[in-house]
Amino acid sequence: MRKIVAALLMSLDGVVDGTDRWGWPRYMNAEMTAGIVAGVAQADAVLLGRRTYEQFAKIWPGRGSEVPMADFLNHSPKYVVSTTLREPLEWSNSKLIVGDLAAELERLKSLPGKNIQVPGSPTLVRSLLRDGLLDELTVSICPVVVGQGMRLFDGIGGEVSLRLVRSVPLSNGVLGVTYAPARPDRDSGAADFPTVAASAR
Repeated sequence: MRKIVAALLMSLDGVVDGTDRWGWPRYMNAEMTAGIVAGVAQADAVLLGRRTYEQFAKIWPGRGSEVPMADFLNHSPKYVVSTTLREPLEWSNSKLIVGDLAAELERLKSLPGKNIQVPGSPTLVRSLLRDGLLDELTVSICPVVVGQGMRLFDGIGGEVSLRLVRSVPLSNGVLGVTYAPARPDRDSGAADFPTVAASAR
């Protein structure tokens, strides 16, 4: 069965928004790029929250193949979680998820294919994790304290048990950690440190 996998850039104090200010310009290097490529190679669909969809729809259609993730994001099926957007969506291959989210995600996971990747979308990631719908979470923890901003786990509302799948320190000081739900029915099968462009949902 396919898995829903998420990856986010995160500060040491848990902030996951504003990464264009404190994260990517400072920490993007060949290792980070290789992580992005590895994650993309194991996925063939995208799951997005509304804010990330709107931001990405303005940015990525104009990016060329030389930019990591451009072809993947532009050409893969994109499933968008939103109660305010309406179809047709402007970005090609994009479709709204309507109805019961858990049931629709289970249906998508049962279809043939690779992983369904969640790039950015921290609010969506938080809700998926809280509701037991996320199969894998990778956070690229940057050695910087931002001080304020959206924190990934704020408001999650209860304990969520995870197990460590992989921990990879990079030469730029970033620590990539991959977790899976601490449930015996889930197989980790983690990619080699997939990182993904992070953007607030």
